Amino acid sequence: MVKKSSVTTKQTQRTAKKTIQSIVELALSKKAEDLVVLDIRKVANFCDYFIICSGNSDRQVKAIADGIREGLGEQGSFVARAQGYRDGKWAILDIGDVVVHVFEKESREFYGLEHLWQGGKKIDWQN
Repeated sequence: MVKKSSVTTKQTQRTAKKTIQSIVELALSKKAEDLVVLDIRKVANFCDYFIICSGNSDRQVKAIADGIREGLGEQGSFVARAQGYRDGKWAILDIGDVVVHVFEKESREFYGLEHLWQGGKKIDWQN
């Protein structure tokens, strides 16, 4: 007999993985670079995964963030909150269990989220 909580956890993980796959595809369709997926379940309590990627300009950062937002909307998923569009240096999309950070390259280096969240486990999103 399987406990309800373990079934719910597996369903949540499956849903998060589908969401991650969709976000990765949408970001790459807008030419996002240096894409990293971090599993931060053991080091944070506000979300399960970070997706971090870069754009070459403020316009590309906005295009990547808009592409993710619109693409998820077409799939029936929605971004709960979005910030950072105005300047285009760093856009944040909150999709519940997944938070997406789209940076202009210089801002990404400055904030160093990969270093800040180094306790998270990198996920091989290409497989």
